[in-house]
Amino acid sequence: MTGPRRLGDDPAADPRRLIPRTDALLAAFSDAARVHGTATVKAAIVAAQQRARAGEIAPSDVASEVAAALPTGPRRVINATGVVVHTNLGRAPLSPAARAAVDAASGTTDVEFDLATGARARRGRSALAALASAVPDAGGVHVVNNNAAALLLCALAFAAGREIVISRGELVEIGDGFRIPELLRSAGARLHEVGTTNRVHLHDYADAVGPSTGFILKVHPSNFQVTGFTSTVDIVALKSLGVPVVVDIGSGLLAPHPLLPDEPDAATALRAGADLVTASGDKLLGGPQAGLLLGDADLVERLRRHPAARALRVDKLTLAALEATLRGPLPPVRQALEASVDSLFDRACVLAAEVPGAEAVYCVAAVGGGGAPGVELPSAAVSLPVEYAESLRLGEIAVVGRIERGRCLLDLRTVLPSDDELLLRAVLG
Repeated sequence: MTGPRRLGDDPAADPRRLIPRTDALLAAFSDAARVHGTATVKAAIVAAQQRARAGEIAPSDVASEVAAALPTGPRRVINATGVVVHTNLGRAPLSPAARAAVDAASGTTDVEFDLATGARARRGRSALAALASAVPDAGGVHVVNNNAAALLLCALAFAAGREIVISRGELVEIGDGFRIPELLRSAGARLHEVGTTNRVHLHDYADAVGPSTGFILKVHPSNFQVTGFTSTVDIVALKSLGVPVVVDIGSGLLAPHPLLPDEPDAATALRAGADLVTASGDKLLGGPQAGLLLGDADLVERLRRHPAARALRVDKLTLAALEATLRGPLPPVRQALEASVDSLFDRACVLAAEVPGAEAVYCVAAVGGGGAPGVELPSAAVSLPVEYAESLRLGEIAVVGRIERGRCLLDLRTVLPSDDELLLRAVLG
């Protein structure tokens, strides 16, 4: 008499025999292996096979388990939030010219080499020339990896062990809880705070300036507004005090823009007497993340030669994208800012007509990215039932809109016209 048959006694009945072989899976994931490396793909395969042998997943699910375990990297997202410079979505989208420049620079390139002479050359000289051309009022220019790094380098070079005079109303907190005063103190500078939260006068600065002053710092409160009983001191007046004036304009506007009359720009600050201006490259300039330093040639050279400049320098891809942004056609950020509301509403009508339950509506967009906090941009959107919000975020084509009055709005000010067809595909599923 024989006992009960156990799983595995009959090889044909053992479901583990259905687990795909390693060589077959490696062949199926050959494209992924070229991207992520064979070792990474094989580790994901082995882990999935082990789960199948343990009965945690069915043998038919092994391939999908492998695919889910592989690194995906950042996903492309259509920004339909109406926030032109959306920090959580990567700030400024690069222009086609900038993306092409990054692709060209991704191999070996003449980033620090003079092809004419065969000798070493100044790093990123072409991008720096483009920046100098864009801001002719600057005697010198330099680029570091973000605006906070630009301020840090100024503090290290000119105020380590000395004082930075700054208004209390400009002791701002930037993204993710980082604060300008803590950043400056980390460089060994002492802050001499003057004035009050809402009001500061020239005599406050004059009383604070002394032999230990490294520079006066003027910071644009770019992500909030103080209104009412307020007063500030302009750059011209600060320059009269006889010490260097560093101006952090923040958003990266290089010249005045008619849509943003209250947003400070580099050219105006330099003409008013700023010795140095710091700014971001990935906000209103519309380029890659970078910190721009513009101003007095001797001061910029001191910053460039400071030992910390090496730790803060940008890579070849950033330099390529920055140059293409400066020399090329309008980047997407500028296109979004300058699009007419009539053209946006026309696009919304066309898209809404293709989607049951959708309608075209007028709305209000924002600049975002810590710039122009009081500016409202008339816009137009495709209005959908609120249930669309989650499914669009999780779809194959990820779309992020905003919820307003119980509806999901897809604000077209932040969607390039060339992406309308892709947006419609995402909505229709």
